[in-house]
Amino acid sequence: MVQNANIVVIEDSRVQALRLKHLLEEQGSKVECVESAEAAFDLLNGQRADLVLVDYHLPGMKGDEFCRQIRLNVATRDIPVLMLTEDIGDGVEQMGLESGADAYISKAAETEMLLLRINTLLKKSSTSTAFYAQATRHFRTARLLIVDDSATFLEYLKLELGDEGYEVNTAGDGKNALKLIRENHFDCVVVDLVMPEMDGIELCERLEHIRKAADYTITILMLTSRDSKEDMMRGLAAGADDFVVKSADSAVLKARIRALLRRKFLLEENQRIIADFRAKEAELARVEGEKKAAEERAALSERLEQVNKELEAFCYSVSHDLRAPLRGMDGFSQALLEDYGDKFDETGRNYLWRVRKASQTMAILIDDLLALSRVTRGEMQKTVVDLSEMARSICEGLKQTAPDRKVAFKIVPDLAATGDERLLHAAFENLLGNAWKYTSKKKKATIEVGATNHDGKTAYFVRDNGAGFDMAYAGKLFEPFTRLHSRSEFEGTGIGLATVQRIVHRHGGKVWAEGAVGKGATLYFTL
Repeated sequence: MVQNANIVVIEDSRVQALRLKHLLEEQGSKVECVESAEAAFDLLNGQRADLVLVDYHLPGMKGDEFCRQIRLNVATRDIPVLMLTEDIGDGVEQMGLESGADAYISKAAETEMLLLRINTLLKKSSTSTAFYAQATRHFRTARLLIVDDSATFLEYLKLELGDEGYEVNTAGDGKNALKLIRENHFDCVVVDLVMPEMDGIELCERLEHIRKAADYTITILMLTSRDSKEDMMRGLAAGADDFVVKSADSAVLKARIRALLRRKFLLEENQRIIADFRAKEAELARVEGEKKAAEERAALSERLEQVNKELEAFCYSVSHDLRAPLRGMDGFSQALLEDYGDKFDETGRNYLWRVRKASQTMAILIDDLLALSRVTRGEMQKTVVDLSEMARSICEGLKQTAPDRKVAFKIVPDLAATGDERLLHAAFENLLGNAWKYTSKKKKATIEVGATNHDGKTAYFVRDNGAGFDMAYAGKLFEPFTRLHSRSEFEGTGIGLATVQRIVHRHGGKVWAEGAVGKGATLYFTL
């Protein structure tokens, strides 16, 4: 028995109600008993039931009308209903099933049979069924598969059930039935208990494994030629959802199939409604999340703009406050050397020279820091930029700083890119300035500007045959103040490549370097 199931018993006989309550509570269920359908509706308005046991003969509204009513309500339409009755007259079972009950059992049935019926319905209630995609029609022709080794009986059932509007397929044995089930979706499989090779019990057990793994629901109805309690219990235990004797009126068989299909479709529709509701909830949550994120981004952007303004003001303030004492240090050191240089020995003059040099280096460092901070501020003005002409202009300026140097410049013509001209000029100034600096000890220096393909994008590069670097430290090249060469070898503050990286990142690109010690370096970037 499914544990902690909530079961409602509708029975006007207090003796019968107490018997059922005691029996089901012993099995671990929670049971509420009411004496009328009207009282049951009041109860179901306030709580969820996993199963309803209803007497067919009730005072006021009868059990069949109760079933019709709860099937009309979206909140209760998927609750399994087991109809109880003492009446064994013709047509009573059919009326109960057609009203909306999922199963029908006599009050005189043995306790074991009653519990098996209840447990079968509770398992169906607790199992989450798959639902069809939104494109699937919810009102459709049910597909049936009849499995029986009698060709005559198969043809009879095919005609009988076909007249009911079902799409009916047949299989003469279990092996063919399994093949058809794996290739097609069936809503209900009608299985004969006694068949050669694979009997109905084995087929039901295999179907149980298939439907557990399937993304849709299959109901199983077992047929037998004899009315045997043992056969019925074996069939239900193997996984069948219901059991019908072949000799019964065909109307009973049709009613049982209708009851099984009705429950299947109600469960699927209920799952679809739940899925739609959850999808709408998720969409609402997504929209709310996006709205909240947009508000947070707007607030962050406003705060960031304010911080940038404060940072800019701070930078200019620091620049002004630091430059004045640095100029004083440099100026007074120079005055000491010029006016009182003869008063100092060589060591003293060297000390003064080092003070001047340090103050000048710090002034350059301040200028570089300000240049780096400006790169991350200000709105970009994107245009088509002639990079070849920009590189030629910068190289001409470098030549004028040291006219005696022998440097071969190779600039690929017609290099163009879309970006901020001011920022791209700053990037090329740093890249070409580095190449000029690190080739200064080469007798035959070469500096090249060009482009290549990188992952489907244009990668621009500046290549030189200068001092190069150890690739083990390539990741540190773009960190501010990081230098792979000492100041005694090459002047600099270590800000240039950090500036290049920020400019490239503002253009949505990336920058990287390749090189070897003594064999030059190549700096690549994309935009």
